[in-house]
Amino acid sequence: MRVSDIPEIANLNTPEKILLVEELWDSIALDESKVPVPQSHIDELDKRLKSYESNPGNLLSLEELKTKIEKRK
Repeated sequence: MRVSDIPEIANLNTPEKILLVEELWDSIALDESKVPVPQSHIDELDKRLKSYESNPGNLLSLEELKTKIEKRK
């Protein structure tokens, strides 16, 4: 489905479209069990959890993370 398939949506201005997207997302989030999670995401989370469990001290503080992000800009 595309926005152009529903003229009422296509005619909305940007703030109205954002509100619509928020409403749609909220309706999806009401029942998270119906949102499919790809196996690749589960595998990646398992990998990261194992990495953390084997070396929990190898994490960045929030300030360190912010600094790294700022340096990339």
